[in-house]
Amino acid sequence: MNEPKTGPQRDWQAHSEEGVFLRFIVHENRNFQGRPLHDWLLLQARHLGIPGGSAFRGIAGYGRHGVLIEEHFFELANELPVEVRLVCSQEQAGRLLDAVEAAELSLFYLMSPVRYGVAGVAKSDWSKVLPPMF
Repeated sequence: MNEPKTGPQRDWQAHSEEGVFLRFIVHENRNFQGRPLHDWLLLQARHLGIPGGSAFRGIAGYGRHGVLIEEHFFELANELPVEVRLVCSQEQAGRLLDAVEAAELSLFYLMSPVRYGVAGVAKSDWSKVLPPMF
């Protein structure tokens, strides 16, 4: 009779990479250089070689002024928070933050250490299943 294995079957530490989880939180109505700020951030990230990023619109939020903004208040709807999320190397995150400062923007960000990988694919085959670098 086969006994169930205890613990993980793969060495997930060796199957992953270290990087950072970089997040920016901006208002959806904030623009820069003629485009929404979250679009500008994603375009800068792509230009700098960060392999992917996403923007997520919040349904409610408040900032340093303590004003609660919710989606159901029509007059405040375009002031909702948008979170731009990127997983990248420490160096890539630094280059994006440098670009933000060079553009003279003042943006709230969070940066956390992270391990990332692709389950179901050997590490040596990641390039076959992930989109190419920009």
